[in-house]
Amino acid sequence: MLEQLKNQNKLVIGTKQALKAVKEGRAQTLFIAKDAEKHVTRNIEELAKEMQLQIVYVDSMKKLGKACGIDVSAATAVILK
Repeated sequence: MLEQLKNQNKLVIGTKQALKAVKEGRAQTLFIAKDAEKHVTRNIEELAKEMQLQIVYVDSMKKLGKACGIDVSAATAVILK
């Protein structure tokens, strides 16, 4: 599943942008790093569950960032429809 991220041109990285995409109904799949701070990911996780979005949990923020093709950690990422 993570391999898909690298090849996505419709990718949003970061909780603020991802939350916005989920709220607007543009999100297809949500990726959440397991080691991300709960207060950072709680809102987007709850909203994604309400909207019945696919949620993929990634082992670490570092792995998620790398999978997204960035050199920094990422708490969340979203593949857009």
